[in-house]
Amino acid sequence: MATEVRMAKLSPTMETGTINRWLKKEGDKVSSGDTLAEVETDKASMPLETFDDGVLLKILAPEGSTAKLDELVAVIGKPGEDISAILSGASAAPVATTKAAAPIAKAPAAKAVGASTTAPVSTAVAVMPAPINGGRIKASPLAKKIAKERGIDLQALAPSGPGGRIIARDLDKAPAAMAAPAGMATAVPVTTAGTDLALTNIRQVIARRLLQSKQTIPHWYCFMEVNMERALAFREDLNTALPEGATKISINDIIVKVCATALQRHPEVNASFNQTSIRRYGEINIAVAVATDDGLYTPVLRNVDKLGFASISSGVRELAKKARDKKLSSSELSGSGFTISNLGMFGVDSFVAIINPPEAAILAVGVAKKKPIVNDAGQIVAATLMGLTLSSDHRIIDGSVGAKFLGTIKEILEHPAKMML
Repeated sequence: MATEVRMAKLSPTMETGTINRWLKKEGDKVSSGDTLAEVETDKASMPLETFDDGVLLKILAPEGSTAKLDELVAVIGKPGEDISAILSGASAAPVATTKAAAPIAKAPAAKAVGASTTAPVSTAVAVMPAPINGGRIKASPLAKKIAKERGIDLQALAPSGPGGRIIARDLDKAPAAMAAPAGMATAVPVTTAGTDLALTNIRQVIARRLLQSKQTIPHWYCFMEVNMERALAFREDLNTALPEGATKISINDIIVKVCATALQRHPEVNASFNQTSIRRYGEINIAVAVATDDGLYTPVLRNVDKLGFASISSGVRELAKKARDKKLSSSELSGSGFTISNLGMFGVDSFVAIINPPEAAILAVGVAKKKPIVNDAGQIVAATLMGLTLSSDHRIIDGSVGAKFLGTIKEILEHPAKMML
């Protein structure tokens, strides 16, 4: 009996999934545990697997399309099995079990999807123009609006959306001066240059969470400038003590450790607001913001207070690599109580960061660079200064609490030996 493959919940906060690529094609034999497709969630690129054996009879969600949770994306069954009832939506067939597994590396792109739903051997098919249902072209409202403005004949376009629907990106492939059929109103061609880029799941989640943060969390900001001379010397000593070939400790690694120490001394910062209560976390888990081509990830380094500098260095680098390779698991993206965002490597002097909910604070780190200061003897000398800005949730962290916490970070960076006290 044929079974339906539906979009599985591959991350805790996932609402939709985008099919990046199918690793199986129509007509392929599949077995329990096989990866059917690579799906982009709100967190990372994850594999969609199956527990069922049989033949992949039909793919209903083409590459690049987005499916909601539990939406039908494919059908598995026996070779030649009649699945017309499923395709018409009248089937009561059991739902195929799908599961999330460890993220996978990019696989070669799948070949063209076969045309037959009954034969086990797939055949490549040519891209067909938009289907017409009862005299009505299947197209999204936005695609229709753009087509009307540009005078584009929708019947001549090849659809790439779910269910053979024309979507906005299909119109970007149309010739600029495509003629509309007789009787269709035409508009002045668009002359401005530009491209509309579809939002990825990750970008949609970033937009939603940041808007939620600014609308629901009363942010307040505290800035301090830190003399980094002793911290830089401390870093040199650490790296000198490392065995040959070991990964060097960075200033960011030291900041992560210092923040963990400060969170130990100020547990009220390692917390979140729960409407009727304030939760103080029992572990010190710190998220480190990582910029990728797809957006900002905040992978989490756990129990940082118990880690040495070498472990922090290797841990942060491993998480950053996974973020850029889209291999982060959902557990590596959740459970943090504090976030560090460092733009110093881009030459940014200082900035204010948006709190990563449900956390109560985030530290923005600027560049460390030489500046003139007045020393205790009244002399103007050069020193390496770095700007730190703490963004705090005022519902949890009062001004004095935030100032003391940031002051502890400053004190330890300026006197690294105090980390041991």
